[in-house]
Amino acid sequence: MQWAGNGGVVGPVSVSVVSHGHGALVEVLLRELATHCAEEVSQVLLTLNLAEPALQHFVASTDWPFQITVLENRAPRSFSSNHNQAFARVSTPLFCVMNPDLRLGCNPFPALRSALSEARAGCAYPVQLDENAQRQDFERALPTPLSLFRRVCLGRKQSDGADWVNGAFMLFKAEVYRGLGGFDERYRLYCEDVDICIRLQLQGYRLRCAQVDVVHLAQRATGRRLRHLIWHVQSMFRLWCSAPYWRFLYR
Repeated sequence: MQWAGNGGVVGPVSVSVVSHGHGALVEVLLRELATHCAEEVSQVLLTLNLAEPALQHFVASTDWPFQITVLENRAPRSFSSNHNQAFARVSTPLFCVMNPDLRLGCNPFPALRSALSEARAGCAYPVQLDENAQRQDFERALPTPLSLFRRVCLGRKQSDGADWVNGAFMLFKAEVYRGLGGFDERYRLYCEDVDICIRLQLQGYRLRCAQVDVVHLAQRATGRRLRHLIWHVQSMFRLWCSAPYWRFLYR
């Protein structure tokens, strides 16, 4: 299903957002994209991992300055699979992965596009703040068993590099994302962002942080739900056993 607004200047960015029953958060994010980013965004691909009639009605009954394509899953799919499915419908030169729990106080795309214009840049991302305007640890060094122990057991956050950035907000050159084959769908949840960042860099591209802020209302489900903790542990071991991880570690 597709709805297009009347008027508004469309742009070269396709945005992928996945909702897992996050209708209220998505509604706010869509309104902020329409308010701040209408000149940059030409398409929003909204994936419903669960049935959300109220969100569908909201999208269909609102006038938008960009096209919205709603993808309805018959059964829940993974983070990687959902965004790869959305990317299959993208024809713009830029592809943006966004969490529904983001808040935009301005248009971040000019700064992100500027960051992507730097030599060999393949992915750009904004500075993520929490609701108290405190900087989050959205970019980190490559996770190792020792660094994970220090982080989880000793409470020591990594601050010695930006080998990867979390998947809450990532702007890719579409040709780079396509060349990488998108997110690795063998990761059910967690570490797919680590994996794509290291594969991107192994192909000679760079991650670039744009000097623009967004607010990320991070859910941190790992610490509250047993199944998320299990998925996280499984993903960590898959990452540590992967060829890209070891090539990146000893590059």
